[in-house]
Amino acid sequence: MTKPTILLRCARRTIALGTVLAAAFVLQGCIFTIDIQQGNVLDEDAIGQVEVGMTRSAVQFLLGTPTVRDSFHPERWDYPYYLRKGHSKDIEQHWLVVYFESDRVVRLERDLELDPTI
Repeated sequence: MTKPTILLRCARRTIALGTVLAAAFVLQGCIFTIDIQQGNVLDEDAIGQVEVGMTRSAVQFLLGTPTVRDSFHPERWDYPYYLRKGHSKDIEQHWLVVYFESDRVVRLERDLELDPTI
């Protein structure tokens, strides 16, 4: 083989590789990304019906089973919610905490910062 033939083959391979890499880079933005949803989707009307003095079973009937029942905090139910849609950087997150004493609601905390250390 002559030197120009070898150089021509290398040039073709480089062009082909560059084309494939460019196509992969362009098509990367076309990849479908699913929505990531975690936690309880709570209805505002249901949250509004939860009142101080309600029983645990009444709260569970309105809001569903809590996502977090911490054995170290048995008097607290956590309802976190997290949603990230596709490629969006925007994140929707809510966190409702229901506190009980003697199996009755004593207070609610809404829209807390999601902080797993608490």
